[in-house]
Amino acid sequence: MLRAAGVGVGDEVVVPAFGNVEVAQAVTLAGALPVFADIHPVSYCLDASAVEAAITPRTAAIVVVHRFGRPADMARLLGVGQRHGLLVLQEGESAPYDEVAQRRERACYLDGKLRGVRTPDGGDGHTYQQYVVRVPGNGRPDRDAFARALRSKGVECRVPVKTPVHRLPEFRRCVSLPETERAADETLALPVDASLTKRDMQRVVAACNALGGLLQPAF
Repeated sequence: MLRAAGVGVGDEVVVPAFGNVEVAQAVTLAGALPVFADIHPVSYCLDASAVEAAITPRTAAIVVVHRFGRPADMARLLGVGQRHGLLVLQEGESAPYDEVAQRRERACYLDGKLRGVRTPDGGDGHTYQQYVVRVPGNGRPDRDAFARALRSKGVECRVPVKTPVHRLPEFRRCVSLPETERAADETLALPVDASLTKRDMQRVVAACNALGGLLQPAF
């Protein structure tokens, strides 16, 4: 899509560093330079203000990634694109409606039961491709210890973004992305698969809440 739009050598493309490296790789394959902008702390998608601050005379496009099933603020991001005459591309996940409904049902259950972790904001059509909580405390040691303890109790969980793209050797940049860094240190994806039974969900809640008291409260 970038090549078809004429993006190439000498151009810059604004992308998120929180997430899959394939987006930055696609930019380089088109001959352009990926420029990383920070994310919004609630949606985990590109923040429009951060994108606007990253724009230079060489910027040709913005690639927006809808993260974990929660859409980005496209109205604001498209507005940025229009003001600066930039191409705005989108990438996201999709799932069958019945599966989304079941995920939302499980997410609603977790929202009402979990303590000691910060649950995701369910607004703006969240489809819960991943149910991502924040483990409060002092960053990775707390989140990683929390994850290990859950796994020891038989609860599947995963760190959704282990290393932001701007920290990878191939794309290392000296850039300030505080929300990206914080999200990489604190986020943990809990299971909300359609196959999970009520007993499974109860086990997730019991395991999380047993650990939540050991951490700082979520505000």
